[in-house]
Order: sequence, then C-alpha cells, then structure tokens
Amino acid sequence: MIMTNLSNYNLLEILEKVKNASKELNNLSTFEKNNAIIKIAEALVQNSEEILKANKLDLENGKKKNLTSAMLNRLELTEDKLKNIASDMIKISKLNDPVGEVIETYTHANGIKIDKVRVPFGVICAIYESRPNVSVDIACLCLKTSNATILRGGSEAINSNKVLVDTMRNAIKDIINPDVITLIENTDRALVLDLIKAKDYIDLVVPRGGKALIQNVVTNASVPFIETGAGNCHIYVESSADVDKAIKVIINAKISRPAVCNAIETILIDGEIANEFLPLLTKELDRCNVEIRGCEKCQKIVSVNSATEEDYYKEYNDYIVTIKIVNGLYDAIDHINKYGTKHSDAIMTKDMKKAEIFLNSIDSACVYVNASTRFSDGGEFGFGAELGISTQKLHARGPMGLREMTTYKYKIYGDGQIR
Repeated sequence: MIMTNLSNYNLLEILEKVKNASKELNNLSTFEKNNAIIKIAEALVQNSEEILKANKLDLENGKKKNLTSAMLNRLELTEDKLKNIASDMIKISKLNDPVGEVIETYTHANGIKIDKVRVPFGVICAIYESRPNVSVDIACLCLKTSNATILRGGSEAINSNKVLVDTMRNAIKDIINPDVITLIENTDRALVLDLIKAKDYIDLVVPRGGKALIQNVVTNASVPFIETGAGNCHIYVESSADVDKAIKVIINAKISRPAVCNAIETILIDGEIANEFLPLLTKELDRCNVEIRGCEKCQKIVSVNSATEEDYYKEYNDYIVTIKIVNGLYDAIDHINKYGTKHSDAIMTKDMKKAEIFLNSIDSACVYVNASTRFSDGGEFGFGAELGISTQKLHARGPMGLREMTTYKYKIYGDGQIR
C-alpha cells in the first residue's frame, strides 16, 4: 500500500488498529451491540454542552468561509437535533439484528447441510461532507451490523466530529474496543486517495458528498465502493395534476432542506398546463426567496433567469431551481434519464396509467407518485438512519439500512462426507 507523504499522521497504524478491532465485533452478541448503541445515545445528550460548543466553532468558521445559509443549516446542531439523533439511535437498537440471519438453507443429497448466512463486511469507511449527524448515524449502524467504521468527515465539521466521536468511543469502551469507531482527523484531501486504495484494511468505501468527491472515488478506488449522495432530483407536473398539491409538494421538496441530496433541483412542467401553472408556482417560489432559472418557453410566460444546458446537470444544494416546459410524459422521462443522477424523482398526476409508465421508465433508486422526494431517507423508510442513499444498482440501491450493510457467506455442516 503506497501512502501519500502526510506529515505527523500515521494512517497505516490507524488502519491496522481498526482492522484488528473489527475482528472483536464478530463475536459480540446482539444484546451487547444494542447496549453500546444505547450508551452512545445517552452520552450524546449528557455531553450536549461540549458538542454544541464545538459545533458553534464550526458554524463560526463556516460563516468566515462564506458557506451558504443552506449549508450552514446542514452543519448546525442544536439541543433538539441532538435529542432527535439520540432518539433515532435508540430506534436502531430496537431493530432486528441482520447478522447471523439464515437467508436460505438446503441439504445436499449426501447429507451436507448448507446455510446462506448474513455477515458484516468488516471495515466500512465513510467519506462525507458538512453534516456531523452522519458521524453518529453511520457509527451506530455499523455497530449494529458488526462492522467497524472509519469516519472521514469534511473540514467544515471537524470540531463537531472530534467531540462526537470522542463521546461515542468513551461510551462504548467498557463493551468493545473503541477503535471500532475511528475518526480520521486529518482533512487533507490527499488522504482520501490513500483511504480508497487501502484494500488490505478497508472492505467498503461509501462516499457521501458532492459530484467531485464521488467522481474521485469512482475513478481511483481500489476498495469496493457504493456511490451515494449526488442528488439531481426532479418533479414532473403532468397535465392532469392537482395544482394545489403539486405546488405544496414542490415547495416541500425544494425548501424544507435545500442542501440535502433528496431535495429537487429541476421542475418539469407539461406544456398543456404551463400558462396556468407556471405563474402560480413562480409566485410561491419567489415568496420563498428561491432563484428560478427557466427555459426559453418559461421566459415567455414569466420573468425568470435563463437556464443553461449546464444548469440541468447541477445539484445546487441551495435556494436555486431550474424549470423546463416539456412536451408530455415521454419528453419528461427522457429529460430525467439524461440529466438525473438516478437518485429520486417524482410525478404529480391524476392519471395512474401515466404514473405507472413513469415509475417503470425512470431509472432511479426512488420514484414517486404525488409525493415529495424528501422521503428518500433511511429514517423515513423505517431503517432508523442510513449508511447513504445508493444511486447505483450493485450491491444496494436507495436508502441503505442494516441489511444493505451486510453481505453473506455459506456455512456448510458435514459428517465426514468427501467428493
């Protein structure tokens, strides 16, 4: 393994510690794992003052770096947010443990019994940006699935992440080697290349961030990876759509948290209703201080900024949206499949035949009818949290919960049989 020359940071030693610690998880009982997660949840609340103090420092630094209000919201922790994070971890502790589940079993003609059994990956490395709550989500999901975790967050949240990880490690040290939760404190981007090539120590890499991060992993990783995060999501308003519902869903999908991956970036409007619908929609978007970039047809109906070809590919993570008028259902499908990131896309319609065509034709992990794309989330899907939202087709797709954080192996029981 070739290491980048990073002064005063012994990555190889850290990776060896995590790899060794991961072996202890293989024989940890479900009760012990749940107990560790509960202790983490309790420690987050008990240590909230120190966590929020560190987060305040990150927010101050973020303002100095001119982070957008949407990105600052993504970074911010509050007393209530910490309580909600702790509550979500308690939910994870109550979910069924997938490790050890016998997926299927059968007996060979010679009497050998073969069990297909769910097992952990081993060491999962998460590379992510801005959101400190991700540190807790991934660490506890990994604990539940007997995976050790290496957390490499962005520089924007480094102070928050340090305190959060210290809190979690202290909470579990009497149950398991705390190295099963390890933070890479060095935020030098050159380090990412070392991590994604460390196949002797890391079993799976999960990048959660922008297009540049994910492309770096896709291009350079030697470790198996799952693409997650990039979300150029769409809502198509079909000609039969309920206007009030469509506007309500669009506002939620864009405004509730514009810096997350399941927020929409492009709105497609059927040409048959554009003259009626577009003025109503832009009025609401203007009221929410959203910058609108529209196609040429849009600009003939309302006063909006001009959308470029590049805009259709963008994940803004901000109060910006692109609007395009399309010529019916199939034009909308073609647009989404060309420009989208295979994350989450929705249709607003009363025509269920068209809805089914949309559901079957859009090549995305999550496809909605008459609902906000903001539901693409592990918590909303009943997983407690998520490792990430996969936009690829192997080995998992969409929000990844506990089962998606496991693989399987075959356990074969014999009595002296030979071939």
